[in-house]
Amino acid sequence: YRTWAGFVPETVEVRSVQLPGRESRLREACLTAMPALVDDVTAAIRPLLDRPFALFGHSLGALLAFETARRLASVSGAEPAHLFASGRRAPHLPARSPPLADLEPGAFLEEIRRRYDGVPREILDEPDLLALLLPALRADIKLIESYRYEVAAPLECPITVYGGVDDLEARDDELSAWRVHTRGAFAVRMFPGSHFFIRSLSAAVTADLSGVLRRLVADDPSFVEARHD
Repeated sequence: YRTWAGFVPETVEVRSVQLPGRESRLREACLTAMPALVDDVTAAIRPLLDRPFALFGHSLGALLAFETARRLASVSGAEPAHLFASGRRAPHLPARSPPLADLEPGAFLEEIRRRYDGVPREILDEPDLLALLLPALRADIKLIESYRYEVAAPLECPITVYGGVDDLEARDDELSAWRVHTRGAFAVRMFPGSHFFIRSLSAAVTADLSGVLRRLVADDPSFVEARHD
């Protein structure tokens, strides 16, 4: 996401969420329960709610953005001006694959590659780098597999969903199912590629996202914050 600031309108500031156990927070323990992670993100965002904001999340981040939006709406009445959910089937849909978080490392990584095509060969060939990556990756899978959707009122904000046409974990119908989670406008945009299409097509994704943000800015000049995970 480091390059995204160069693609959005100048009046929009991009802020990224850095999760525990990664990069600058590598020494912190990874969180494996969604409510605790939402607590952290909500606390970090709350001081910035004096202006309109949007939320973007990909894969696990889509669930995190969704639950953060619901938490903010319930505790402060502040909803995002727009929610972007990418590479993740609708949160109310049940899992359709067996759990993998507790598989031994070799089987775990092989299944991650099969489902998500998400671990580059360069990392698999570097044991030290892989050892750093594995705890956070396993924690992400535990977050997804332990997630339990709770029924609540739909959001008022519009939702745009992005998907990869070859993504085995988020099919067209599963992306369209996000529609029930908003009373506002809804759109699905599909891009070539598998689960991590946003890596190779970041320019196309940010172009679409920027178009939405520009319309938000035009409708509300005070819109100066964009957030993503």
